[in-house]
Amino acid sequence: MPLPNIPGYNRLTKTHKYSAAGIAAAGAAAIAFAVVPGGDAGAKTTAQDLPNKPVALTSQKADAQAHHEALTKQSALAAKQAKEEAAKKAAAKKAAAEAAAKKAAEEAAAKKAAEAKAAKERAAKQTASRSATRIETVAAEKKTYPDNLDGWIRESLDIMKKKGIPGTYEGIHRNIIRESGGNPRAINLWDINAQNGVPSKGLLQVIAPTFQTYHVEGTSWDPYDPVANITAACNYAADRYGSMDNVNGPY
Repeated sequence: MPLPNIPGYNRLTKTHKYSAAGIAAAGAAAIAFAVVPGGDAGAKTTAQDLPNKPVALTSQKADAQAHHEALTKQSALAAKQAKEEAAKKAAAKKAAAEAAAKKAAEEAAAKKAAEAKAAKERAAKQTASRSATRIETVAAEKKTYPDNLDGWIRESLDIMKKKGIPGTYEGIHRNIIRESGGNPRAINLWDINAQNGVPSKGLLQVIAPTFQTYHVEGTSWDPYDPVANITAACNYAADRYGSMDNVNGPY
């Protein structure tokens, strides 16, 4: 064994040298015993723990990375769920708005239809009322005439007034009495007209061509009809003489 490098060692006695060598050997043995595996578990030195420290740091880093990834996934999932929930709420809100708009449109259409129906019913009632009023007015205005010479003359005068044909009761009555005596079925079978095949007929003895030419619209086409005969004769007299009042003989 080499001699220990101790200052002044060479000046020591042999006994001292052996003692120093023994102490040095014992110290070396103690250090060797401390680093040899298999010793008492409680006597392990810090040197045995040093290789484990990098392993522990790597594990913590992996755990931190896993935790970060988990948080990221949770955050993404939460964002997705929030987005889906917002989409559902938006869809529900849109559906509710569309339903409300549809209901409002249906109610507006129903109201409009009801108003139109009510207006139509009011118009129908007003029309019916006006019609009834007109009928009542016409009935009230429509005169009734007795079926005799007086009634025939008066009815003829009212028609002549509407048509603008001149004449008076006196003038008509006077000529009727002279021509037919007031007989609506009177006919002349002996004068020149009869000889020509067109006998004079009716209250004012009108021949067929004259009756047809001067017939007044709204009256009968029967020359024996009293009112039709009077109005046609007065229409002819107005055209030729100015009025039946101006006729004082055969015309």
